[in-house]
Amino acid sequence: MKRKALRAAFPYTLPILTGFLFLGTAYGIYMRGLGFSFLYPMLMSLTIFAGSMEFVTASLLLGSFHPLQAFLLTLMVNARHLFYGVSMLEKFRGTGKKKWYLIFGMCDESFSVNCAAKIPEDVDPGWFMFFVTLLNHFYWFAGATLGGLVGGLIQVEIPGIDFVMTALFVVIFLEQWSSSRQHLPGLAGLAASAVCLTVLGPDHFILPAMAAIVGLLSLLRGRLEKEGQA
Repeated sequence: MKRKALRAAFPYTLPILTGFLFLGTAYGIYMRGLGFSFLYPMLMSLTIFAGSMEFVTASLLLGSFHPLQAFLLTLMVNARHLFYGVSMLEKFRGTGKKKWYLIFGMCDESFSVNCAAKIPEDVDPGWFMFFVTLLNHFYWFAGATLGGLVGGLIQVEIPGIDFVMTALFVVIFLEQWSSSRQHLPGLAGLAASAVCLTVLGPDHFILPAMAAIVGLLSLLRGRLEKEGQA
């Protein structure tokens, strides 16, 4: 049963393998460029497993320790997982102890596959979702560890490697913009960020901007749902 579920899950994760190995390697090199041991990206990819937050955590580790700020920033960056979790409650029902790992390991890509995949009738859904999550987790872990090891062998500076996190968010934004007919959420995010940056400056605008984005999207939720159904 487990082998059959693994064979069914693996093809769905192949596109994610390519992306996670590339981004994970870039993340590992980025961490080494900041002066961290390869153990940091290896262990963080294993225990945090939240790509965008792992990039953010690198800067948090280099600054002064503000636990409340770190908590709020983590909550804002990964707030979308609250909605992911609610929508997956029914699918996770009856999966037994596997549910705890499915909750921990749920990322954007695993959510997309587990939510939309057509699971063969002779494959246990719980094991299918488990292996999708496990494989994606392993891909990211392998990429980050490889990048951490390779980064230690690179003796020359790589200009722009510290821009990789910004580039990641820009690519995600552009992909969502091009794949959706509804651009109001993106415009709301840009407007809130621009206002907070102008008023508060580059050192203090991120948390207020994220809070403002969540507030705006909550207010616009009804309109967005109506236009999405039209």
